[in-house]
Amino acid sequence: MTRGTGQERGGATVVTLALAGVLLLVGAALGVVAALVVGHRTAQAAADLAALAAAQSLARGSDGCGAAATVAAANGATVTACSVEGRDVRVVVEVAGPRWLGQSGDLAAQARAGPAQAR
Repeated sequence: MTRGTGQERGGATVVTLALAGVLLLVGAALGVVAALVVGHRTAQAAADLAALAAAQSLARGSDGCGAAATVAAANGATVTACSVEGRDVRVVVEVAGPRWLGQSGDLAAQARAGPAQAR
């Protein structure tokens, strides 16, 4: 068995470190993507629940948008828009997005609730 020359020694170390760096970068990117997906799902769930609460509150004769704001806050979101059109309610909510690797935007979702449309 022959041994490599002095110039070849340590080559595997460099390759291993480079691969470890790439894996670390890919792992960080996947973490950001996962946080974005979870944040959007949280925003959508909060919007859905807020719209349902607003529609139920309207059906009882109360303030729909006030109920939407309360339910959204209980689910970690903030209502940014709420409109009532007849017995329909449209709600837009925002949750704080992940703040990793330069991400600074918040995540928004919207939902509508009200009686079923007649066909």
